[in-house]
Amino acid sequence: MPKYQFTCEVTPQYLPDQSAPGELIYGFSYTVTLTNTGEVPAQLISRHWIISDANGHTEEVKGLGVVGHQPLLKPGQSFQYTSGSRLRTASGTMHGSYFCVAEDGERFEVPVPLFLLEAQHGGASPGRTLH
Repeated sequence: MPKYQFTCEVTPQYLPDQSAPGELIYGFSYTVTLTNTGEVPAQLISRHWIISDANGHTEEVKGLGVVGHQPLLKPGQSFQYTSGSRLRTASGTMHGSYFCVAEDGERFEVPVPLFLLEAQHGGASPGRTLH
């Protein structure tokens, strides 16, 4: 088992009540579960997200902690939070990383694999073919 390691699971969700497709606003939430799968207690210090919409517009978001927290996780402990993002297209992607510091001072990054943000419509829209 690696000494310094967090695993990360993300569950994205489209939020129709926070969206206005006619105004090119698509709201999404994502729930992240971070688990310390290493051998040493470690604290999440900061986050770095890269958010891209279907038009290729990319935004970078960096900041301390997540939803106002910098959780210290002992081995086996998890921290879950939900945050959100808005896109100008019905689909896009997010990926990034968390910067963590272990109790013994070791610094490490936790990659967040690419995940899809996609507005679910009730089937194909008129004039659009699904391949």
